[in-house]
Amino acid sequence: MTGAPTAQDLFAGIPVADFDHSLAWYRQFFGVEPSFYPNDIEAVWAVGEHSYVYIELLPDRAGRSMLMIMAADLDTTVAALTQRGLEPHRIENYEQGMRKLVYADPDGNEISYGGMSTPTIGPASTNN
Repeated sequence: MTGAPTAQDLFAGIPVADFDHSLAWYRQFFGVEPSFYPNDIEAVWAVGEHSYVYIELLPDRAGRSMLMIMAADLDTTVAALTQRGLEPHRIENYEQGMRKLVYADPDGNEISYGGMSTPTIGPASTNN
């Protein structure tokens, strides 16, 4: 095998400054309670088979992360986020209908959903 080793599981971590405030935001973002709590300063959500996003109380590192989750149905995912009161911070359009909707948590960390979409979702689109 050449290149990076194959992962068995993926945990994408997001450092936060205020655990309780961020926990509430991520509950709203994902629309569910965390899948588990490894300890009192971390919360983990399963976002796919063997794929996890977690927040961790690390105030000195908060606000500097970004990650993207490829959605199986981007339009439905974004509609659910909108129903839960969240709007994208930024929208990026790519060729052949590929879109990325970027959301910012209370610390400024960016968590995005990407996938194929109709161009009518969210505020005015920009190309980056």
